[in-house]
This record gives sequence, C-alpha cells and structure tokens, in this order.
Amino acid sequence: MEKRYLLPPQVANATIKSGVAKANLPISRIIFLAIFAGMFIGFGAYGDIVIMQTLKNIDVGVMKFFGASVFPIGLMLVVMAGGELFTGNNLMTLALMDKKITLNGLLKNWIFVYIGNFIGSFLLALVIYKTGLLKDAAADLSLGIAKGKVGLTFEVAFYRGILCNILVVLAVWMATAAQDIVSKIFACWFPVMLFVLSGYEHSVANMFFLPMGKLLGLSITWGEIWFNNIIPVTIGNIVGGGIIVPLVYYICYVKPFKEKENVNKDKVLTK
Repeated sequence: MEKRYLLPPQVANATIKSGVAKANLPISRIIFLAIFAGMFIGFGAYGDIVIMQTLKNIDVGVMKFFGASVFPIGLMLVVMAGGELFTGNNLMTLALMDKKITLNGLLKNWIFVYIGNFIGSFLLALVIYKTGLLKDAAADLSLGIAKGKVGLTFEVAFYRGILCNILVVLAVWMATAAQDIVSKIFACWFPVMLFVLSGYEHSVANMFFLPMGKLLGLSITWGEIWFNNIIPVTIGNIVGGGIIVPLVYYICYVKPFKEKENVNKDKVLTK
C-alpha cells in the first residue's frame, strides 16, 4: 500500500529545502505572495467574526468553536493556493540552523513577507469595511475583539503569541507531511482551530482584526495597535515558531543524521 505521508525526518528535509527556496525568492514575488497570504488570513478572520456574531448570546464555548472552525481556511489557502505567511515562514530557521541559508536571506524574507502580510490584511479589512457588510452584531463583536486585543499586557500578548505559533508551524509541518489535498486540509484545520479556540494571538490575523476595529470607530491609535499587541505578539510568534519547534526538530531529526553522515565520510576518507 502506498504511503501517503512523510516521516518526521523527511518533513525536516522538505522544510529545509523550502526554507532555501524562500530565502532565494526575488523581493517582488515575496511581496505579491505575502499580500495574498495576508488577505487569505483576513478572509478566515472575517468568517470567524460572521459566524460568532450569531452565537455570542447562546454559549461562549460554542461561539468560539464555530468561529475557530472556519478560521483555518486562511492557512489552507496559503499552503495549497500559494502564499508567503510570516508565521509559517518562521520555520525557515531550521534551514538556518542547518547552514543552508544565511541570516541575511532569512531576514530578507521575513521583513518583506511581514510588510506584505500587513498590506494584504489591511487592504482586505478596508474593502470589507467599504462593503458595509460588517454591521450590527458583527460590528459590535469586531469592536470587542479589537478592544480586547489592545487591552492585553505586553507579557500576556507575548506568551499567547508563543503558544499560537507553536500550533501554526506544527500545522505547516503536518501539511508538509501530507501528500494529498484532503490530508493537507485536515493537517491545517486541527492545530489552527485549536489555537483560535484557545484564545492565542496570531500577528497576521491581528493585522486584520485591529485595523478593522479602528475603521469601525474604536478609539485606538496606530501606536496602541502596534505596541500593545502586534509587536509583542510577533516576538512571541518568532519564539514559538522560529525557535522552540525548529530547535527541537533540528536536534531530533536533522543533527543526528548530519553527524552520521560526517562519521561515514570520515570512514571513507580514512580508507
């Protein structure tokens, strides 16, 4: 029977190859794909708001679950339709640890992807606002979400960002392991659903939620949007998705094989 998934060491190698490809993308492609990814995450965030508005007066847990159930469409679109997402690209540090890319290559991708993600998220928020679709209960809910996010302390936003991106990069990891589209959908759905249901913080999603709140009239400044939420969440996302998960998997799935290869090379050279 044909095996329809990759084993963890194979996923690690595929992730490293992907990191090399991402580090060598031209800036124009990075920007366009990142704008798309920001919009994709925004579509999921908007769906989250729409479905939760109908349930907020019934049961909070049910409301969060149904909202969380539609949010993962954003990552599915990124993974399967194509996009450059900052939080997912945090896994590029695996290629950096393996010395397959340089720090400059990593930072070039991250910086331009981050900028593109913000442009895409904000543009989608602006267009949806202009449609007039977000009103009444949906508008109230959107305002409440934005107000709650800017009200977080730096520490709380940071730790929620860590937990969020551990799950997001694990979703990307499992989607890489999956070898057919249905498996990739499920690989994306469960971890992302869980992070939304749990109340963790995703920097790119917040690039949609917070500007939308401001557009709807919430009295917040751009400084509060960035310094109260997006910046600490971004740092947390990097720690969770760019350090914790890649470091553990490098130690477990990459380093042992490299050491074995070096031993074998030494044996060949001594013959």
